[in-house]
Amino acid sequence: MRLLRAAAIFMVLLAAPANAQRAPAAPQEPPKSPTQIEQEKASENAYKRSLGNIPDQPPADPWGGARAVEPAKPAVKDPPAKRAKASSSAN
Repeated sequence: MRLLRAAAIFMVLLAAPANAQRAPAAPQEPPKSPTQIEQEKASENAYKRSLGNIPDQPPADPWGGARAVEPAKPAVKDPPAKRAKASSSAN
């Protein structure tokens, strides 16, 4: 019986630090008034209208400068150079 009681106390002591790490509850925001709702809608509409003023841009190609603009030309093979025969006599 003492062993069971000691084990129960031990488990309670281990659970206390883990329970202390729990985050506190987030505070509740009060409901918004009709004027605040209208202001948010007006600012949202102004934001959407401002997006229309941005000119369209082509998609960015960060590797565009690293790639060749024109396709690679096939390499032209040079005819093999003629070799002169080595003379058998020493100079």
